[in-house]
Amino acid sequence: MVRQLVLALLIPLLAGGAAAENGEGDRLPTKCEVCKFLTVELQVALDKTKRSKEVLELGEVLDSGKRKRKIKYNTSETRLADAMDNICEGILQYNVHAERPGSLRYAKGTSETMMTLKNLVNKGVKVELGIPFEMWDEPSAEVTDLKKQCENMLEQYEEVVEDWYFRHQDLNLEKFLCVSHVLSKDDQDCLTEVWTGRKGDPAESQEKRRQMSHKEEKPQTDSEGDAPESDEGEMAEGVAARHDAGEL
Repeated sequence: MVRQLVLALLIPLLAGGAAAENGEGDRLPTKCEVCKFLTVELQVALDKTKRSKEVLELGEVLDSGKRKRKIKYNTSETRLADAMDNICEGILQYNVHAERPGSLRYAKGTSETMMTLKNLVNKGVKVELGIPFEMWDEPSAEVTDLKKQCENMLEQYEEVVEDWYFRHQDLNLEKFLCVSHVLSKDDQDCLTEVWTGRKGDPAESQEKRRQMSHKEEKPQTDSEGDAPESDEGEMAEGVAARHDAGEL
């Protein structure tokens, strides 16, 4: 009787979230949300290699004995191409947290709603969501659409991202791409939404990384060895490397 009562209370509450998870609801990611999480994933990918000590050799050794040109990987276009390659795949690790407002509904980690349902199943309660239990953790229609829009936006604004990488890394990527190039002033609301929920939640660490990138707007100079190299020779080699790695 208690179990039936619990389910009777839970199922109406979950109906909207379950519909969105199964693609039955109207809620699809906004352009603002797509841009927000594209920049989050790209910044994470770049941060993984920013301290790399790898050195790339570009060009051929000539008969004159001239050596190949050497550049640091962490300032090369090859690094950007590697980071951009399949970054939208990371979106598939997100879940819909239907209990959260706005863009905060998209975050890595299991939602409170799904966690509650799984706990019920573990206690022997029969829960029917219209899909097999083993598919509960599959990417939802919302998340799949978020990934698809991410890929389209990255392709459309690839040159803008390259411009930021080579000339404007002193500016925050989200501001440069989303605020200055992608979104109108009326479509930027999701960029001001911040996580204020449970401590230790995966969304908290995600938001901390995002906020940290906003604080790290420092000019980078050649004397410090941090400015990406963008002369014509390196650009040509980088583009070739990018296409060898696979078209985006």
